[in-house]
Amino acid sequence: MSSVVSLHGTTTHHAHDDHHGHQHESFISKYVFSMDHKTISKQFLITGIFWAFVGGLFSVIFRLQLGYPDATFPFLEDLLGHWAKGGKLSPDFYYALVTMHGTILVFFVLTAGLSGTFSNFLIPLQVGARDMASPLLNMLSYWFFFIASIILLSSLFVQTGPASGGWTVYPPLSALGDASDGSKIGMDLWLVSMAMFIVSQLLAGLNYITTILNMRTKGMSMTRLPLTIWALFFTAVLGVLSFPVLLSGAVLLLFDRNLGTSFFLSDIVVAGKILPNEGGSAILFQHLFWFLGHPEVYIIILPAMGMASEIIAVNSRKPIFGYMAMVGSMFAITILAFLVWAHHMFVTGLNPFLGAIFVLLTLLIAVPSAIKVFNWITTIWRGNIRFTPGMICSIGFVSLFISGGLTGIFLGNAALDIHLHDTYFVIAHFHIVMGVSAFFGMFAGVYHWFPKMYGRYMNNTLAYIHIWATLIGAYLIFWPMHYTGFAGMPRRYFDYSGWESFKMFTGLNEFITIVAIIVFAVQLLFVFNFFYSIFKGRKVTDPNPWKATSLEWTTPINPGHGNWPGEIPEVHRWAYDYGKDGKDFIPQTTPVGADESKGH
Repeated sequence: MSSVVSLHGTTTHHAHDDHHGHQHESFISKYVFSMDHKTISKQFLITGIFWAFVGGLFSVIFRLQLGYPDATFPFLEDLLGHWAKGGKLSPDFYYALVTMHGTILVFFVLTAGLSGTFSNFLIPLQVGARDMASPLLNMLSYWFFFIASIILLSSLFVQTGPASGGWTVYPPLSALGDASDGSKIGMDLWLVSMAMFIVSQLLAGLNYITTILNMRTKGMSMTRLPLTIWALFFTAVLGVLSFPVLLSGAVLLLFDRNLGTSFFLSDIVVAGKILPNEGGSAILFQHLFWFLGHPEVYIIILPAMGMASEIIAVNSRKPIFGYMAMVGSMFAITILAFLVWAHHMFVTGLNPFLGAIFVLLTLLIAVPSAIKVFNWITTIWRGNIRFTPGMICSIGFVSLFISGGLTGIFLGNAALDIHLHDTYFVIAHFHIVMGVSAFFGMFAGVYHWFPKMYGRYMNNTLAYIHIWATLIGAYLIFWPMHYTGFAGMPRRYFDYSGWESFKMFTGLNEFITIVAIIVFAVQLLFVFNFFYSIFKGRKVTDPNPWKATSLEWTTPINPGHGNWPGEIPEVHRWAYDYGKDGKDFIPQTTPVGADESKGH
């Protein structure tokens, strides 16, 4: 009787959904204020693409200054007005561009754009749920991100310009409005935007955790989850535990700026005038910032790791190597991410004994990372590899993660870091390991799940040009920066031509600038491919085009709100039965046969 009732309940619910979908849904309720997790994921993705364009454009503009410090570019005056009088960037605006570039790409593209897109899209589809635990909170998480975007965008149009204290907004520069133009209203807008963004991340993260823990379909135990879901779960846990710390830092900084408090200010003289602030500590802000800032690196990289694991297994036609070791290493990364924040602070006068503990913990995090790399390579080893765009991006991700991660061993060592701190070596390291490699994880996800998102394929030829040009270009941009960093070249400087010691890098700086412009242009090819394919791409005819085992490929080609017509499928096995018992792949929904060899 109960089975009849539940079946009846599901079918009527679905019929109601269908009816609702065809009759009452206006364009606004379907595409703008949608509560369907698939639509919300597309909103995150398209907003993220917009921000990636803006953030990338900023880097091209300030690279022009670094590559050609004496040249003038008349088009800059047309674009930026009084920030580039006579076609030459003003030093103030240079700092604003660097600050906004970092903020946008770290938070708005690689956090909201990456986690927001794929957590929303994949969690209900891969765990076997109709939608998120709370579709309303899910919708609100996107709109808080949208509000944060509007506030940050508006700071580009205020008289004194956007925030320019570096993306880490360290006080006292960020706490004193008189310090520079970029510390005035633009900084307030930056802080309010961050607060809204953090609310968005917390709403989303709680939703993701709840959905994964409570809404898995029958038979979907935690050890049968695809690695993507484990990665997104740990990402959400990291966000929920660390983002509130930055929220407190942002709010207290707003108080210091506008209410006369002294959380981060003490004993400061500005233009010969002694300020009344006493008792605060600028170092306290660094602790609050980096307590989020380091987990943030893993909030960015874990979803890319999860998606690469999935895509590598699917396209190697082999089970992922060491499934439980992969889950365990992600768990270890999640724990250690909270214990390493002060390695950003070796030069703040940190007690050397305490520094030694942070060195140890920082180098320890290399162990779970190495386990993951070993398992990816072993999964590919002797696999029947299909070089789809998603697969090449995933292999590119592994390459970038290894080469960028190795330089982290240098920076994790306090004795070396004191020399390398705030040089181009740091820029080279984190751009490769969490910037470009996370982008490759994101590209892999878009190429791989695009047929499920839009029912069409992206153009492979354009994809291959985009991937190879970006991979080679990224290495050409960031690898040489290690050498300039070894030579002591400091980051965030406006013009290096006055230093005898850095003049030898003039040609190299020009070269990096030219490659950066080419790589930016190639990203426009990706954007064109993405939007063109939504409307004109080759149509998907097979609901499971990659012959994958996970649940999202059991839905119709264009799933409606609710994902599965009728019953949600039941799960009988883990997500990686490839090349087993003479079969190419066995979906998770296939019951385990009595004659099957012992698998998972």
